[in-house]
Amino acid sequence: MASKESTSAVDEGIIEVNIREVGQLFNSLDPTPFPEKDLDADAEQFIVSWAMEHHKRAPLTVRIHVANPASDPSVVAAVEPGIHAYFAYRADMSRFKLRQLMSRGRWSLLIGLVFLAGCLGLADFVDNFMGEAAILVIFRESLLIAGWVAMWRPMEIFLYDWWPLRHERRVNLRLSRAKVEMLVG
Repeated sequence: MASKESTSAVDEGIIEVNIREVGQLFNSLDPTPFPEKDLDADAEQFIVSWAMEHHKRAPLTVRIHVANPASDPSVVAAVEPGIHAYFAYRADMSRFKLRQLMSRGRWSLLIGLVFLAGCLGLADFVDNFMGEAAILVIFRESLLIAGWVAMWRPMEIFLYDWWPLRHERRVNLRLSRAKVEMLVG
């Protein structure tokens, strides 16, 4: 596969894909019929990487140059619905992964807050009732640090981890609605 980006379309994101035959786009090991077949992993990565190069609001067009046309016209007709269905499925999977991540984040936050409260309570107990021995001061400070470290993962999820999944979903949604052009020859 080779590619080039058209410079004539400033407002439209054109993704050019050059293949020998239509079958190269789809996973040859997938036994399902053409419209439901998964895209080939290399083809998917290629198309997604080019889609991410274009402005997020630019409408996308996947222009497929096929050197050897398929003898069965139904195969060519199934390419656009196949691409749309595949990327719609990938968008749904991204949404599912995002929901799982947020659920894990909520549970992590609950566990982290309970642990932090326990550490703060124990540290307060050590501070008020155990005295000021150096080893107790170290123990109390260790409890404070441990409590705040327990909050690391929930904060990481809610501050950073969800952005890539949201971006992945948006790209897949854009590709599920992309115009697909087949150029034979």
